[in-house]
Amino acid sequence: MGEVRISRWYFGGLASAGAACVTHPLDLLKVQMQTQKGNNVSILKLTQIVLKNQGIMGLYNGISASLLRQLTYSTARFGIYEVAKQTLAPKDGVPIPFYMSALLAGLGGFAGGFVGNPADLVNVRMQNDVKLPPDQRRNYKNAIHGLYRVAVKEGVMRLWAGASMTCSRAALMTIGQLSFYDLIKSFLTTTPYFGDNVSTHVTSSLLAGAIATTMTQPVDVLKTRAMNAKPGEIKGILSLIMGTAREGPLAFFKGYIPAFVRLAPHTILTFVFLEQLRINFGFLKVQKVE
Repeated sequence: MGEVRISRWYFGGLASAGAACVTHPLDLLKVQMQTQKGNNVSILKLTQIVLKNQGIMGLYNGISASLLRQLTYSTARFGIYEVAKQTLAPKDGVPIPFYMSALLAGLGGFAGGFVGNPADLVNVRMQNDVKLPPDQRRNYKNAIHGLYRVAVKEGVMRLWAGASMTCSRAALMTIGQLSFYDLIKSFLTTTPYFGDNVSTHVTSSLLAGAIATTMTQPVDVLKTRAMNAKPGEIKGILSLIMGTAREGPLAFFKGYIPAFVRLAPHTILTFVFLEQLRINFGFLKVQKVE
């Protein structure tokens, strides 16, 4: 018999919120690059514009919405994935097959995307406010104020604008991050060079972050544009896809570099925090060892 530490269902949301506090400025720049039309401004130029107009705190516009998003979206997707994985895992400690892990991650991500869509919508709008003319800014004071304003002025259902793309992206993101993280970590720990330690967690999460960025970037661009659009500006998903395609194939990968630069450290920090929560505060599970 052996003992292992198992994550609690809410650890993923806490870990993701902690990571968001560090990576939020990169997320803000990514959103602003994705909403550009016509001439593109580099990430360095965008950073200079934000710092000049808003100061250092301008890079943290929408942080309340970002935290709310992680505490809803990531808590749901990590929670569903972890609980399902622990329920279906064999008693001898052998990991579940990758196809099952990917299916559970996809379902968890889809549900998390739906739950977190309202906070995600407000997050995108607050981050994009910085570059709009003063008379066009929405000026949400915080995430709760943003949710209230959207519900009152645009209707409650507007909070789920772009939900189909959010859920699709979240499913792909969760497969890329969680399933591939577990797969890579499991492979590395079978070699004599890696153990269950921080270096393994960092390596696994970096590779998982690269996979997740590539899988989700086209959907992420479409989601960001749908959420940032004014009522009636976009007629449907097909119209949005065609409008983006007219800018060229690479339009679907706008903001890829800042997306990866943001997602890589966010994924690393999330899993490092998650593993530390598991090791120090997870519950003990006794499993049979052959």
